Order: sequence, then C-alpha cells, then structure tokens
Amino acid sequence: MAQQIADRRDVDFVLHEVLQVEHLSKHEKFAEFNKKTVDLIISEARNLAIKEILPTREIGDREGAQFDQGKVTLPESFHRAYDLFKEGEWLAMIENPDWGGQGMPRSIALAANDYLVGANLAFMMYPGLTHGAGKLVDTFGTDKQKKLYLKKMFTGEWTGTMLLTEPEAGSDVGALTTSAVKNDDGTYSITGNKIFISSGEHDLAENIIHPVLARIEGAPEGTKGISLFLVPKIWVNDDGSLGEPNDVVCTGIEEKMGIHGNSTASLALGGKGKCKGTLLGEENKGMREMFIMMNEARLLVGLQGFCCASASYMHAVNYAKERVQGKNLEKMMDEGVSSVPIIQHPDVRRQLMSMKVNVEAMRSLIYYIGMCEDQITISDSEEEKEKYKGIIDVLIPVAKGYVTDRAFDVCSHGVQIYGGYGYIKEYPAEQLLRDCRITMIYEGTNGIQAMDLLGRKLGLNNGKPIMDLLGEMQHTIA
Repeated sequence: MAQQIADRRDVDFVLHEVLQVEHLSKHEKFAEFNKKTVDLIISEARNLAIKEILPTREIGDREGAQFDQGKVTLPESFHRAYDLFKEGEWLAMIENPDWGGQGMPRSIALAANDYLVGANLAFMMYPGLTHGAGKLVDTFGTDKQKKLYLKKMFTGEWTGTMLLTEPEAGSDVGALTTSAVKNDDGTYSITGNKIFISSGEHDLAENIIHPVLARIEGAPEGTKGISLFLVPKIWVNDDGSLGEPNDVVCTGIEEKMGIHGNSTASLALGGKGKCKGTLLGEENKGMREMFIMMNEARLLVGLQGFCCASASYMHAVNYAKERVQGKNLEKMMDEGVSSVPIIQHPDVRRQLMSMKVNVEAMRSLIYYIGMCEDQITISDSEEEKEKYKGIIDVLIPVAKGYVTDRAFDVCSHGVQIYGGYGYIKEYPAEQLLRDCRITMIYEGTNGIQAMDLLGRKLGLNNGKPIMDLLGEMQHTIA
C-alpha cells in the first residue's frame, strides 16, 4: 500500500539510526521513552494524521474560514479532528505532565509532528501557536498567570496566538503604536490594531489567549520600550471562571493564496476603551521575551515547509508509479512497445531524486535541532548546555530560511510531475505548493533569516557556536 504524508522508513532511519533516540531513555528525565514506546508514539501520530486530520486538508482549503460580524467559523470537520487531537494530548508533547504535557523528548515530538503537520498545515497552526503562547506563560508568567492559563492552553481547551504585526509595523516591530496604560488594579488598558494574526479568531475553543506586544505610556521608542501582555478574548476571573468578553474585536480575515483553513485575522484592541491585559514578564522586555516564542515559531515554520515538501514528494512518487504515459526512452523507436509508468522516464526520476534528497536532508536537520534541545535537557554540564544552545541559535535561521526555500522547490517539482493534473484542484499538488509559499514569508522573511545568520549568528560568542557545529559534523564524518 502506498504511503502517505511521510515515508515511515525514512522517519525511523533518522530517529533510530542517525540520532539513536532510544539512548535518551538512559536518563531519568526520559526513562520511559524506549524504542518500543517511541515507535508506538509515531504510529499513533501517523494513524491520527492519516485517518482524521488528512481528510480535513482539502475541505479546509475549499471551505476555508468564514467571517461574519466579528465571528469566524471553521469547517465542521476541523472540530472533530481537534477534539481527537486534544483527547490524545498531542498539543504539548514536550511539556510537564502537571500542566497537561507528556514530558516527551523534542526530537520525538518533531517526528510525531512530521505526520500531524503534514496532514494539514492550516489546521495544525491552531495548536502550534497555542503551544508557543503557552510556553511564554510557562517561562515568564507569574504563579497566578500559570494557574489561570497554562493547563487550559496546554490541553487545548483554550488556544493562543501571537500579536506582533501592525499596519505600519511588520518586520520593523519597533515601530508599533499599540499602547498600554496601567490601571489602579494592576491590569493594563490596551489600545491598538494588529493584522495578519494567524488563528486570531475562530470557534474551536471558548477562549483565545493573545500575547500582545505594546508600549507602556512613557516607555522608550523602538524595541527597547516594548512590553508583553496577556490579553484574553474573554476575561478570566481570579477563580479561573470566564467573565465578560474583553474588548478584542475581529474586524475581518484575509483572503489568501493558501492555508485557507486558518483564519488570518485583523484585531482591534480597545476600540471601546475596555480591552484589559496583564503584564507578562518585565516592563520593556517584551521583545526579548517574545523571541523565546519566535525561535520555536521559526522552527515550526521550517517544519511546516518541510512537511509540505514531504507530502508533495509522497504524492508525486506514488503518482509516478501509477501514471502510465509514453514509451521507455530506450525503446521509444520500437514498434508494438507498451507505454510505461512515468517513473521510468529520466526527467521524472531526476525530479523525484531531487525531491527525495531534499526531504531527507530537511528531516535530518529539523530532528537534529530537536536532539540538541534534548541534550540540553539531560546534560548536567553548563558548558555542554551552552554548546548545544549555540548550535541551535545558528541553525534556527537555516531551518526556517533554507529549509522553506528548498521545500517550495520540492512542491514545485511535485506539480511538474503531475503535469497538467498538478495544476488543477482535483489533485493535492497545487494546494501543497500554495500552502508552502507562506513559510518563506511569515515569522521573519527568508531574507531576514539570512541577515540574522550572517549578521548575528556566525559571529556569536566569537564564532564558538559555528565552530561547535563544524566539530559535530567532523565527529559524524569520523
């Protein structure tokens, strides 16, 4: 039977033969994640992805998110898939079980997401952003904020977003104009407009928690004066119950080239003067704090692009084996020779080989970054922790920028192999190409990733991280 989304043999090869993830189970933190458990996790993720999430991809693209008078509704199929996703506790796989996570190694969670994200990128943006927002609460939140928000977010009962972009402040975040004024009760009144907010409004969850970048009155200009706030769609009372709707209004959603199933919203904060939020972390430290989420988000975007490429390759190779068209090149002048599957044609084979090597390289890179995070978790050595942190810092712009560039190339080959059928909606190749294109743009364009790599990361700590990475490569070669 033809495989879908990702080649299981390739997934297992990177996990077990390249990274040898089962060795993580020698450490107390990951003791329960032996090879048998890892294989079971990947199998369950694969089953959920193929049976429940994959069927929503075409439906989500065709029906899309629907906006009406400030409310956004998603396709009905998304609701069943999301309920099953929550039931399986897939949203916060790497997080503390006390808060609704599974305590899983990052490398294994990325492998599970290989299937989940590959099944429907637009759908998986809802839990993906929720995890990132929850991570901000976990890292910078007060005990009260964690108690009110964290478990509900990590279990998917509530969802989350990231509110950075404004009409005149895109990549230049320091130009934002959203303001925050401190109230007598310690909350802040938030006023401003945010655009291009993925998952900004929808009906999958009863509450949406928005981390919002804003400037407190009197704070310095530019990024040095930006603070981070938690602004719920519906106010959360001190006892955890839901209060009155907050003054957060969706004024519309974008009509996009791809990811139609995800609502890309414009949000008005404080239009009636009643939008409240609480400070997350320290005043004027919002950009530093948001970059905790940003690095995770950029790795997620690299994963998204890669998953589109992997799915496109699987569709293309399966189609090429079945589509009979034309004679074998070596027998094209012979009489009475039957047509052959197009996978026998040299140009098709060349493209499939290019797709495969790129997909395998992307998978290895992304899983390796996950393994670096796992090494930080299990290490007792501060020096080793710093080493792997530095390697991750260097590789994040590569995983986001280079991977998504190559992923789009792979998806383009996928369309080409289908020929004319690849250009029509009846087949999946064109949607994967459209969905993949955004990954080169959001969470910092790929040009910005290149500037980050060259301008900041290569010279970080006098070049030690890049030398550590080269050392790891030499160790592997040896």
